[in-house]
Amino acid sequence: MMTTKRRRRHAALLVALTAAALTVTAPAAAREPLWRDCAGRDLPADARCAAIRVPVDWADPGGPEITLDVARLPATEPARRIGGVLGIPGGPGVKGIDDLARAAADLIELRRRFDLVAYDPRTSVWLDRLPPACLRPATTLSEPAGRTQYRTLAAAMADGFAACREADPTGLFATMDSLSVARDMDTIRRLLGEERLSFMANSYGGVAAAAYARLFPTRIRAMYLDGTPDQTGGWPAQTLGTLPVMEETFTRFAAWCAATPACALHGQDVEAVWRELTRSADRRPIPVTSAHFGAGELTGWHLRSLGFTADPGPANTRWAAFADAVGKARKGDGSGFADAVLGNARAWATPGVLAMTCGDERGYTGWAQLAEFRRQAVRTSPNFGGAAFDALGCTGWPLRVANPSRPLPARGLPPFLGAGSTWGDHVWTESLIGRVPGSVTVAYDGPGHALYLSGKRCPIRHATAYLTDLTLPPPGTVCPAE
Repeated sequence: MMTTKRRRRHAALLVALTAAALTVTAPAAAREPLWRDCAGRDLPADARCAAIRVPVDWADPGGPEITLDVARLPATEPARRIGGVLGIPGGPGVKGIDDLARAAADLIELRRRFDLVAYDPRTSVWLDRLPPACLRPATTLSEPAGRTQYRTLAAAMADGFAACREADPTGLFATMDSLSVARDMDTIRRLLGEERLSFMANSYGGVAAAAYARLFPTRIRAMYLDGTPDQTGGWPAQTLGTLPVMEETFTRFAAWCAATPACALHGQDVEAVWRELTRSADRRPIPVTSAHFGAGELTGWHLRSLGFTADPGPANTRWAAFADAVGKARKGDGSGFADAVLGNARAWATPGVLAMTCGDERGYTGWAQLAEFRRQAVRTSPNFGGAAFDALGCTGWPLRVANPSRPLPARGLPPFLGAGSTWGDHVWTESLIGRVPGSVTVAYDGPGHALYLSGKRCPIRHATAYLTDLTLPPPGTVCPAE
């Protein structure tokens, strides 16, 4: 038999061995990151970077892992530090650390009280390692005229997805949905030691922000959303909501052209010219050749979906180029649209690009849904109605939708702050913000997207006040164009 003294020594040894075993076998995602200098990243000198490990598939936390890069700019007034603000990048596939480098100089006030934290999401890891099979377009995207063409498109995309999935060296093909991204974000929160974290999301990052709100509502201190879509209500409804804004912006373009002798369509009924051009191109597509994308053709759907830009550009240069392109296309010369339209028609049929969004239920469920959406879109927008190009490509997606559209939780969320351009993405953000009681959306009265990344002072000022004091501006607040 063991003596009392030996039993104590044995028990102590078991405790030590158990502790050691737990240390060795703990999931990589639970270990503290090693903060180091941010070599090779265009960040301020005091930035610190780390690499963390997360599961490729959160349903298999003990399986293969990937590395995510994280960067942190420490609060400049540490005695008054409130916590951290995590940036959620858009794209999907944009590197959040690049966003931080771009925005740091405009977020000086926010940084007084907060660590500014950024990360490169799993979608950026995917883009860095895409095999050639994932970069080959499965087809050149066009609008199906009927059920047979829809099936042909679905078969072509299914073949492209299958080839990409087979060639995938990362295992990420099936796990780039925004729920997986949200779980990665919560790993960062835990590694920062924050019980609740504040967030700044832009563009497609709003889909991950909404997923985080569903999974971890009580872990959000504050959430600022900038030009973010509202996936929670479904992509068709989101797209239909933007079409009236496109019509308003096109009316602005027509008014600019009427007042500008240098506009190639000056003195003409711009909307009538545009509708006649697109109807004609639907009947007889315009053949074009792009130096980058080869030969193709422009249908009216291509022009309506991909031809117009809401942002006039510096000194209205983009609108001037658009008017010139329309004038040439009326004479059978589609060269002004060739690169942009053919490039987008190929990009939105590229499996490696679409794999980052199809898991968020971006595609149509079938021909019936597409046909009904198109009917509503044409009624809503005579100039731009038609099938949504960003949803067509997910036709043929081979996997279960991992992150279907569904409501946010009714309780547990703090009021959010949103911001967006009245020329475009304000309607997106307002739709999502309106689902969280007590929230407010600031309207930026001018063109733009992801305003805090563009140095827009008024939205940044409101975001800083909200994140710092949890104070929201009055409903209906408008920021003038800068």
